[in-house]
Amino acid sequence: MHYIQSRKHAAARQPRPHSTVALAAIAFAFPGATLAQSAAVPAAAASQARGETTLPTVKVQAAAPEDDYKADVLSSPKFTQPIVDTPQTISVIRKELLQQQAATSLSEALRNTPGVTMQLGENGSTQTGDSINLRGFDSSQSIFVDGIRDLGAVSRDVFNIDQVEVVKGPSGSDIGRGASSAYVNLVSKTAQADGAFATGSLIAGTAGRKRLVADLNAPLASMPGSAVRLNVMAQDFGVPGRDEVRQKRWGVAPTASFGLGSGTRETISFLHIQQDNRPDGGVSTFGLKGYVFAPATATAPAQTPGPAVDPGTFYGVAGDFDRVKVDMLTSTLDSELARGVALRNTTRIGRTAEDVVVTGVNAVTATADSPSGYTVARSRQGRHQDNEILTNQTNLSSRFTTFGLKNALSSGFELGYERQKSATPVTVAGTASLYAPNPADVMAMPSYKGTQTIGSTLTASAYAFETLAVTDALLLDAGARVDRFHTDTSGATYTAASAATPASLTSNAPLGLTDTLWSWKVGVVFKPASSGSVYLTYSDSRNPPGGTNFALSSQANSAAQPGLQPQEGTNVELGTKWDLLGGDLLATAAVYRSENSNELVSDGATVPSYAQVGKRRVQGVELGLVGKLTKNLGVSVGYSNMDSKIVRGAPAQQGGVIVFSPKNTFTSWVTARLPQGVTLGGGMRHADAAARSSNTAAPSSNLLNAPGYWVGDAMASVDISRNWQVQLNVYNLFDRRYMQSLNNGGSRYTPGAQRNALLSLNAKF
Repeated sequence: MHYIQSRKHAAARQPRPHSTVALAAIAFAFPGATLAQSAAVPAAAASQARGETTLPTVKVQAAAPEDDYKADVLSSPKFTQPIVDTPQTISVIRKELLQQQAATSLSEALRNTPGVTMQLGENGSTQTGDSINLRGFDSSQSIFVDGIRDLGAVSRDVFNIDQVEVVKGPSGSDIGRGASSAYVNLVSKTAQADGAFATGSLIAGTAGRKRLVADLNAPLASMPGSAVRLNVMAQDFGVPGRDEVRQKRWGVAPTASFGLGSGTRETISFLHIQQDNRPDGGVSTFGLKGYVFAPATATAPAQTPGPAVDPGTFYGVAGDFDRVKVDMLTSTLDSELARGVALRNTTRIGRTAEDVVVTGVNAVTATADSPSGYTVARSRQGRHQDNEILTNQTNLSSRFTTFGLKNALSSGFELGYERQKSATPVTVAGTASLYAPNPADVMAMPSYKGTQTIGSTLTASAYAFETLAVTDALLLDAGARVDRFHTDTSGATYTAASAATPASLTSNAPLGLTDTLWSWKVGVVFKPASSGSVYLTYSDSRNPPGGTNFALSSQANSAAQPGLQPQEGTNVELGTKWDLLGGDLLATAAVYRSENSNELVSDGATVPSYAQVGKRRVQGVELGLVGKLTKNLGVSVGYSNMDSKIVRGAPAQQGGVIVFSPKNTFTSWVTARLPQGVTLGGGMRHADAAARSSNTAAPSSNLLNAPGYWVGDAMASVDISRNWQVQLNVYNLFDRRYMQSLNNGGSRYTPGAQRNALLSLNAKF
């Protein structure tokens, strides 16, 4: 039995012809491929009534097929309308889709929405978490769990997630400080009182991968309306083609709910995850197509062209590690105060701690007459980072009529305290053979000498969102938010000894910033039919100095100087959304322009000066199709076209493109349920080549761009009984070599996984 988030289902179904639409969707999902059409009984849901929407959002149990990918509403009570009537591009990735793809992490889940790229760290530092770029801008610090910001440079598992919501465009009125691109909200599973169930998966695959997940729910017979739920996960994964890299973790997530089915409901949940990984510092880009071989210098001869490094090459050392510990306690109270009036209060206390040592690679040195003898620079770096959060959110939702006009109002306030402590050790430098590095090489462990940064922010926020139904066909949507915050930063810097001075540890001058941020959005929605909408919207966001990690800085080239103005993101979007085929299929299309201004840029002088005059712009088109084409055919397809530009920047970047913003990205997944309990599915993912530098002149060394790619995935499952299913997933079906991420310097990259497979034994009772 399946459990879904606030999904409305029609009671009656009528036959309808779908074969033409189904074939077109399959061709869209597998470009250039020819597939046979499977026989299916066409069916559809009757039109859903949009005139009434129940508040608050309630967890509902329903029997949903594995290919039901469409969600009608978002989890947050800040959204007053269903998705089809919300004037903003929104992607919802449901757990049914994640299970079919055997996805384990947030990064894998986000493959199902277009316009997403991943990035590698700089200066030898490697990203060990969800380094997400959306619509051309970094969104790594705009990740939320159940509407509350989730900090930390860690990889997030999806074993306890009902759905992933991606809200695109600046959304400061929703979330407060944030990026000019989008934010991601993970919706956790909670206990259900409608019946006991147990589901689980035992997964094994190539590269020595093993994973176990279980989901257990039980109503409490002694307490009607109460239930408990337990989700557990244990994983030990290698990475296909990367023999030394490992992803090892386990987690447990108990929840208890009381008063389900009544006017007042309380849910208490806890999440604990531990990871003990061996991180990947990347592979040298030497010899790849587009690599620029370095010319001769005063200290090194010119590089001789040579073959590309095998993507399985590991430049790290055996002692590298990435240890993560996450604890999160949440209490949520929902109460219906009166007809059409609902209150939600959420309190969370959480901590994420990461201790990492990773060896990255940098420049290749021509140390011999031929590339076979070349060496590559290695840097072994570390980080110990603690993130803590204590927050409380209170939201009041109401529906009422004034002067004959229908109103939907959501308002509230938030209080939050966030703290980050980051300690950085002294980097250890070394070298390795370009083509045959040895993981058994002895490199000293980076030593902590006292360099650290401690930052905290205390924030009080108030917001309101209103939808006014001027007529049944015309909706006016508006929202505003004010954040009053105070940020403090302190720390110390270690300076190594030199010939003239001894080693020293100096306390940094404390820095503080108190400011007020205003954010707003406004939109108009025209409904030519009850099942569709056409909208025009404007929204903005603010990101103050130190807004990503509370680390204010006094350096002239830092955007975190407390005297600077907040960076400002704006978005104008024209779009349309349609519930098709009786509400089973959602089709969306939008054109947009997003800008980020008040960026700090250099004048390019030998002794540079800096000013907040920079502006970047991304404009484009995004299309989506998600839901069911027939009773037995599910589809999730997305396409994005982005045109990025440095409108105002440093002289060398003026008119250049935004790094790692491929012009075209595409994602698709289609499944067909056949007789005898057989399900077949698969899809294609594509990204154009992406520039790794914004400079208008071509880079003079290393790899020029991240190359484009097409990657295909497939799955097949068989129900061997009412309670048991076997599922096979094959990734990178055509065994393409592609680049998952590239650093800005173009010296190293993370290879995409070679062709690999996972076999799952799924159970449900």
